[in-house]
Amino acid sequence: MRMNKLAGGKIEVSALCLGSMLWGSTNTETEGHAQIDMSLDHGINFIDTAEMYPVNPIKAERCGRSEEVIGSWIAKSGRRNDVVIATKVSGDNPGWKRGGKGYDGAIIREAVDESLVKLNTDYIDIYQTHWPIRGSYAFRQNWTFDPSGQNKDEVEAHMRDVLQAMAEVVAAGKVRHFGLSNESAWGTAQWLGIAREMGAPEVISIQNEYSLMHRLADTDLAELCMNEGVRVLAYSPLATGLLTGKYQKGAVPKGSRLDLSPGLGGRATPRAFEAVDAYLAVAKKHGLDPVHMALAFSVSRPFMGSTIFGASSMEQLGRILDGKDLVLSDDVMKDIDQTHRAHPMPF
Repeated sequence: MRMNKLAGGKIEVSALCLGSMLWGSTNTETEGHAQIDMSLDHGINFIDTAEMYPVNPIKAERCGRSEEVIGSWIAKSGRRNDVVIATKVSGDNPGWKRGGKGYDGAIIREAVDESLVKLNTDYIDIYQTHWPIRGSYAFRQNWTFDPSGQNKDEVEAHMRDVLQAMAEVVAAGKVRHFGLSNESAWGTAQWLGIAREMGAPEVISIQNEYSLMHRLADTDLAELCMNEGVRVLAYSPLATGLLTGKYQKGAVPKGSRLDLSPGLGGRATPRAFEAVDAYLAVAKKHGLDPVHMALAFSVSRPFMGSTIFGASSMEQLGRILDGKDLVLSDDVMKDIDQTHRAHPMPF
């Protein structure tokens, strides 16, 4: 398994990261443990979670179960030092956490402690803000998000409050590194600049959606990452299953994400299915499993820290791990580039 260094070499993570967002809903605790064991056996050392997980669907009464599955695995295995764990604090929400209240400095101090208990650990390797309080371009909001109403002074005050809390939890040994999620290039630059002024922990990663079909990170954010030492942690590299091809020609497998979440969060558009057909054709031309091709593409990006995947079964996990060392040829990359130009932003 290829390994990547984050935080200037202070932390090393596998190029593929095991996502946990189905543990406690789609998957049982036992299945979650089996996925961790199998992933470690194949060289993966990185697990991503969040205080609001599991999903499919998100429910207030089961938030935290995914963290608890990881915590019980640590208690059973005693292998805390073999894994890098990233978790997240929720922003403003419909009521899943804290009655809908997002995060500030005081909440982060409390939320870190809650996650430490659920994870059964003394420290969190990467603690991330799940989405910005001021709003976000993520989750298809790139079509409508309008930043013109932001109050920059309020945004900066909020960041300073959060960074002060991060400085305290890092100093206490509860958190090792600070990361973002669903952030913009401007937001990331602000976090970095203010942290450097304050002497607070600097952002080392940004967990944003990235796949063959969603490549917003390729422009401004990529430039920031390459120049400032930040790395992307890609989520939805298979475009919530679209790139597997299992939803083509109107198919909706029972129990699949499309079955449980019609529309796939705005991704299941007519143009998306056309793009999937084109990427499936590239994979077929080169004799590749489309799942392996999609993941290998994400892993290949120079600004990538790790690519996060999820699996609802051991069969799915095995298929993913079979392609963990794939490196795409120049010919494949050329065909991917042509397909991307023909099918930009399909959702």
